[in-house]
Amino acid sequence: MTRLRLAWRLARVTVHLLAGLATCALVFPWASRTLRDKATRRWSRRLLAICNVRVESAPGAPALEHALFVANHISWLDIFVLNSLHPCRFVAKAEIRSWPVLGWLASAAGTVFIARGNRRELRHIFKGIVSVLEQGERVAFFPEGTVGQQGGVLPFHANLFEAAIDAKVALQPCALAYLDANGGWHRSVDYMGEVTFVDSLLTILKGAPVRARVACLAPLEGSGAHRRELAQAAQDAIQAALSGAATEQA
Repeated sequence: MTRLRLAWRLARVTVHLLAGLATCALVFPWASRTLRDKATRRWSRRLLAICNVRVESAPGAPALEHALFVANHISWLDIFVLNSLHPCRFVAKAEIRSWPVLGWLASAAGTVFIARGNRRELRHIFKGIVSVLEQGERVAFFPEGTVGQQGGVLPFHANLFEAAIDAKVALQPCALAYLDANGGWHRSVDYMGEVTFVDSLLTILKGAPVRARVACLAPLEGSGAHRRELAQAAQDAIQAALSGAATEQA
């Protein structure tokens, strides 16, 4: 990619981020949930299009309107990929708040941030998740707690799964995958190690087109379950879906 083309893409991203800031500041405080979800979906799709990321729904189960979503975590793109199809209130690690502009946008869109190791804050956030679920909204989080390598799933932390039990809502696992033109894992999306947000953004903007696949899997009943059982069942379901995707690519 030429420097001029990269500069043009960066300019488009910047303008789109500014538009998102304006929407969050001027529209979201007074918007209904329906309008907020519509704006979030449209804005996320536009951001991904600028980044040359095409989102598609993989075969699976219908997405529930009222549920606790959990997904494997690969990239900073994950939040926007899910929001482009199924807008959610997200629970995410506190580091995301420090991302340039996107961190503020995520916060303004209702994302709840968790500081690692802060048990008192975790309990407070847990009560907030239950309250939002009881209001009929969809909440999502990444139970691995950090980004992992594509094709694999790190052990799920079970603490927040209890929110589905207390709110008596279903838990819906979602498998995320980023594919290249040949159907293999798209390595430009990897966000591990010492890679910064800016490094990742530039790599994606300079890279080949990305196919982001979202597979909503069969819901798991939260009422009457145990959080560790729910966490393990969700982890197994997502890993099986990713293994199936890898088999299809072979």
